[in-house]
Amino acid sequence: MQHHEITDGLPEPIRKAWERSLTSGRAALSRRTVLRAGALAAGASTLAACGIPPAKSSGGTSGEAANAAKDLSDTDKVVNFSNWPLYVDVDEKDEQKHGTLEAFTAATGVKVKYTEDVNDNVEFFGKVKPQLAAGQDTGRDIMVLTDWMAARLIRLGWVQKLDQSAITTAITNLEARFRAPDWDPGRLYSYPWAGIQVVIAYNKKATKGKTVSSVSQLLDDPELKGRVTFLSEMRDTVGMTLLDMGKDPGKFTADDYAAALARLQKGVDSKQIRKFTGNDYGQELSSGDIAACVAWGGDLIQLKADNPDIEFVVPEAGYVASTDNMLIPARAQHKKNAEHLINFYYRPEIAAQLTAGIGYVSPVTGAQAELAKLDPDAAANPLVIPTPEMAAKVHNFRSLTEAEETDFEDRFSKLIGA
Repeated sequence: MQHHEITDGLPEPIRKAWERSLTSGRAALSRRTVLRAGALAAGASTLAACGIPPAKSSGGTSGEAANAAKDLSDTDKVVNFSNWPLYVDVDEKDEQKHGTLEAFTAATGVKVKYTEDVNDNVEFFGKVKPQLAAGQDTGRDIMVLTDWMAARLIRLGWVQKLDQSAITTAITNLEARFRAPDWDPGRLYSYPWAGIQVVIAYNKKATKGKTVSSVSQLLDDPELKGRVTFLSEMRDTVGMTLLDMGKDPGKFTADDYAAALARLQKGVDSKQIRKFTGNDYGQELSSGDIAACVAWGGDLIQLKADNPDIEFVVPEAGYVASTDNMLIPARAQHKKNAEHLINFYYRPEIAAQLTAGIGYVSPVTGAQAELAKLDPDAAANPLVIPTPEMAAKVHNFRSLTEAEETDFEDRFSKLIGA
């Protein structure tokens, strides 16, 4: 798919933001198994709502009634599952086999047609938009998208409400901190597949043993001048800065946002900040060319494995995080089967097997104890299973209106020179 097919009609700041993410940000990072293949990342971009009407049926109705199709689950034992590449456990001897998916089939009799066709949130949106806007089946029963895009699809009316009686295990075992995002209170439409964390990283050799533990230190410590980087993803950099200023990224005002940008602008003008980066900070941090940075937690697993001088810190003020989420699109023909799959992945032993395979944060209560049996090192790694103290400090960046999205991205692009 060509980029112009996706960006036509978007405000220029939004187009620039998601292109930046696609080429150098989290969207550019490949999914990796934590202990076998390296860095972890989450597909994320930035896109504003474009005034597309909610899904409609052929009869012209909209809303919940339009979303439902005749459910073939009882007679057609299949579920069509779209996910990101390398984002499920893989058999080490046969990469075509996925243990948790095969376990689901063995337990339920439902075959999973698994497709790794979500390469970027915006690109995938471009694939499914024509069918969803027309009230048609996408051919998918479940799909995994990052929180801001999941919020957008829910807002557009293109996601089916979950049958709570079919997901009782998920309801019981969902960790408290994932339960009430502002875009889906009570998790009526979505359930997390995995979580992503933003933390501070530093090279202790480059800092001569000094710990770097806050955004204020990144911005103000003269010994770090010119050797600091922030991320080119607006929500991550601004979110961490807001927290450092005592503001909640989940509740900030336009004035708070302006103050955070001014704080960062001062760091740019004084040359305290060297640059804003995508995933390319890793090599410079490892070499010591930069001393400290705002980083994606998943990257640090492999970076630290390769270089023991790499350390990470969760600031006392807290950190920002996001989630990738399972959704059932409007008009899906195997809704009940999809709900069974969502529920299945909230069994602690299944969540542990998935986490051991992909290395992302598990949203499932009880997964840590099960993971300890499979992979003690992963279970003890707070970048995989956050400690209770770490989990208590997590914050999510609030949903933005279309006008805010355009305005905030425009100002952030100017700040970072994009």
